[in-house]
Amino acid sequence: MFWTVSSTAGLGVKYYIDPSTYEDPNEAIREFAKEIDVSFIKIEEVIGSGEFGEVCFGRLKHPGKREYTVAIKTLKSGYTDEQRREFLSEASIMGQFEHPNVIHLEGVVTKSRPVMIVTEFMENGSLDSFLRKEGQFSVLQLVGMLRGIAAGMRYLSDMNYVHRDLAARNILVNSNLVCKVSDFGLSRFLEDDASNPTYTGGCKIPIRWTAPEAVQYRKFTSSSDVWSYGIVMWEVMSYGERPYWDMSNQDVINAIDQDYRLPPPPDCPTVLHLLMLDCWQKERVQRPKFEQIVSALDKMIRKPSALKATGTGSSRPSQPLLSNSPPDFPSLSNAHEWLDAIKMGRYKENFDQAGLNTFDVVSRMTLE
Repeated sequence: MFWTVSSTAGLGVKYYIDPSTYEDPNEAIREFAKEIDVSFIKIEEVIGSGEFGEVCFGRLKHPGKREYTVAIKTLKSGYTDEQRREFLSEASIMGQFEHPNVIHLEGVVTKSRPVMIVTEFMENGSLDSFLRKEGQFSVLQLVGMLRGIAAGMRYLSDMNYVHRDLAARNILVNSNLVCKVSDFGLSRFLEDDASNPTYTGGCKIPIRWTAPEAVQYRKFTSSSDVWSYGIVMWEVMSYGERPYWDMSNQDVINAIDQDYRLPPPPDCPTVLHLLMLDCWQKERVQRPKFEQIVSALDKMIRKPSALKATGTGSSRPSQPLLSNSPPDFPSLSNAHEWLDAIKMGRYKENFDQAGLNTFDVVSRMTLE
């Protein structure tokens, strides 16, 4: 068995063990997930579907304790041993974590049918849908949400756990606007699903959220999670807009390779966009650690005046929007045609107002 020990292990029991290193996967379940008697659970309604079965809302009542609401993932009938192992591996992972910004595992049901994973219930569902539906929050509320996500990721990073699929869709929100990291399924190998354009490749990689070294070399680290966190920041500040809009996955890969980075969402404080750009440094060693991100967000919360400046002004060295090499668009003659070519035509008016009219000017544009 291989043990992955964090740098903070000396301060207490803090380590993550990959369930796949167990010869018997059931041993990992027994070690990290509590078995719940199915009679303690009452399923009330189906609220969604997962990769392996249905997701339900229900209630859990242990003898002598109060009843409370829970979320229940069920394994569909007719499953294979491999599917059962993959389904329960998420519980073996989740059961190792205990943090206010990481989804809490209540337990599993493995001794009756259907097999279930039971977690705390998050009233407002996934963060991306919640932001699109609810519409408007103060900047401080949004920064508070981002701080919670960063704190959860700092904890996971300290345990040497790499999430690989950090995105607003995999953050859950409760009634108090507390955000919790969830969905620990991509730490295992998954088959490609051509019907879902979010994921691509043999390891089912979410291109728009994934660092370039992870896309190109399958090099997943806490630093690649930091890149993904920068995308989550952008999703939050744009109220759940799709990163890179309707660009294809290949267009996204090409643009990032040419040093293109997402512009600040409307009314996004400059300091937040600069933090996003730090997360999107091409060299992973230059990206901040989650501990530094939490510290930066804490400073913003303590000094909200820093959040008032918006736009893209920056005193630090400029970062090219596109590489200095001649763009491979010889047929384009003006900025409007270029914006159409990279599927960002919605910004024509902004470019006109800024006097960015010719293709030559655009090719030398920076984020400054």
